[in-house]
Amino acid sequence: MVNYWLMKSEPAVYSIHNLQQQKQTIWDGVRNYQARNFLKQMQIGDLAFFYHSNTQPPGIFGLMKIVEIGINDPTQFDPNSEYYDPKSTLESPRWQTVKVEFVEEFSQPILLSTLKDKFSGDELLVVKKGNRLSVIPVTELVAKSIMNMKN
Repeated sequence: MVNYWLMKSEPAVYSIHNLQQQKQTIWDGVRNYQARNFLKQMQIGDLAFFYHSNTQPPGIFGLMKIVEIGINDPTQFDPNSEYYDPKSTLESPRWQTVKVEFVEEFSQPILLSTLKDKFSGDELLVVKKGNRLSVIPVTELVAKSIMNMKN
């Protein structure tokens, strides 16, 4: 069974175009425990919507696939990284992540305003006021609806 996710990135930091060029990347720098726990639930073959946040306009810009799971986020060990965690050790890492692979860029982004018109906060967390999680689950029903919106 394929699970669906929505993963946020600021396009100035890492965009769908970066992923398209690189083909694959690890999704590093997540420092929220709930988002980390969602990353731990991912399975190889799951699909994730690539969401551009902190930009105008925000929205879903494409689709990616989970191709590797259970990766220790290397930024937690790098004292020069803004994501460094001095409490993390190689023996006891605190932050795990996944590797994603580019699937497609949507011809037109599905804007947050459109998502808010279509879904409630209970159906899709990204439209819920105050939700700041960078990784969220998406139900199959909502995912299929989003996929239909991209056409």
